[in-house]
Amino acid sequence: MRLTLFAPQIFCFQIYLGFQPFSVQLFLPFCLTMVCLVSRTGRHLQRYDDLGRRQVVGCIPYRYKRNSDGTLSTDLEVLVISSQKCQKMMFPKGGWELDESKEQAALRESIEEAGVIGKVECELGKWDFMSKRYGTFYEGYMFPLLVKEELPLWPEQNVRQRTWMSVKEARDVCQHWWMKEALDILVERLTSLQQHKEQNISTCL
Repeated sequence: MRLTLFAPQIFCFQIYLGFQPFSVQLFLPFCLTMVCLVSRTGRHLQRYDDLGRRQVVGCIPYRYKRNSDGTLSTDLEVLVISSQKCQKMMFPKGGWELDESKEQAALRESIEEAGVIGKVECELGKWDFMSKRYGTFYEGYMFPLLVKEELPLWPEQNVRQRTWMSVKEARDVCQHWWMKEALDILVERLTSLQQHKEQNISTCL
């Protein structure tokens, strides 16, 4: 069974019965319990830029803490995950593939690596960076993900840990400089939106 994410809320399965394949489209909340342990592998669909650099997409899952009365506060939390190879921390990221948009790749990676789903928001930027491990250059894109649901089961739960942290804590432990820059951009954007909202409220009063 192959899992393909082709729209932000819908998965497509190709199920082979005998010799006749057929596709089934299911809405995300229904199908997650069926496919949450499936993760894409291989690089036959991997995208590369004109310079031959592998293109990757990552996301910063975030949420606002709740007050004791259940209302949302303005305190921001972000979700970081451990590397598969060691305990260094980062945000979810992975290869951008030919059959998906950047936004779809960001959502897929958040499900596969961190086990969260939510709303993918406007792109934070593009970075060119070199992998210290492989000595090769990459082109990376980052997106915010406003988390709506945290899944109890997800594809990489046995090889990664996920932890909610404050922005300062996440910035201190994140191993990638370009992800730290993306986090700074996200915080600046959300702070600006909050200030604009407060100004509008004051104007109405």
